Amino acid sequence: MIKIIASDMDGTLLNNENSISEGNANAIKKAQAMGVTFVVATGRSYDEVKPLIDAAGINAPMINFNGGATTTETGTQIHRFPILKDEAKKVIKLLKDEHVFFKIMTSDGVYSDNPLKYDEAVVKLQLQPIHYVDSYNDIIDNAEIDLFKVLIRKTDGADDLSVIKNKIEENTTLVVTSSGDNNLEVNHSNAQKGIALKRFADDLGIPMSDVMAIGDNLNDISMLKAAGVSYAMENGHQENKDVSNHRAKTNVEDGVGLAILEQLSQE
Repeated sequence: MIKIIASDMDGTLLNNENSISEGNANAIKKAQAMGVTFVVATGRSYDEVKPLIDAAGINAPMINFNGGATTTETGTQIHRFPILKDEAKKVIKLLKDEHVFFKIMTSDGVYSDNPLKYDEAVVKLQLQPIHYVDSYNDIIDNAEIDLFKVLIRKTDGADDLSVIKNKIEENTTLVVTSSGDNNLEVNHSNAQKGIALKRFADDLGIPMSDVMAIGDNLNDISMLKAAGVSYAMENGHQENKDVSNHRAKTNVEDGVGLAILEQLSQE
């Protein structure tokens, strides 16, 4: 019996208008009414996700920053795995040396040191304001701010990001995933959706055989592997489809909602 449902956001729960459809929202509410715990599992921060689920009339705990933080329905962090200060400086120096464009996602919001490039690249999906700084080190050295994720974006004419991925993995203990063909996401080694989902289920005393996960991209693979019931989005990456035991319709066809209803009908 499914007791937890974990869903990714971008390309999964969100449609192409960056919102949660009525069909998806209704299926989630039906599951919650039946006693199933619904949890958002995303690379986004709590502050980015909250307005999106509020607009759909949904209240849910979250796995944020790919597992860097697990947050209750009211915004309290119950688990957190920020990037260590020395590792943060190491990866930032590496990216600067490689002339790669990136921003950092912290407990104090989103920061960038290159407004022209980043406004151009992320304005469509950026829900939080970006704070511009002269040096990332000012943020890293602030004892009151935790860095949870480094988001790297490929720009026109830039080299293949796989080269950058390999260099980060060779020179740090950080984990590198992706939520799209044009980006990399860098997190603490324990900040992975699969690890976070297992920890979340353990807190509730629920075996992973009773957990359902659904996602579309590479940063979802760890939770798709961890869950007893896994759905890959039809619009998703082939590797997701290879590791999942079910297939969902696309994010513009209420794929999440239909997958949830399919499982609820078997209860």
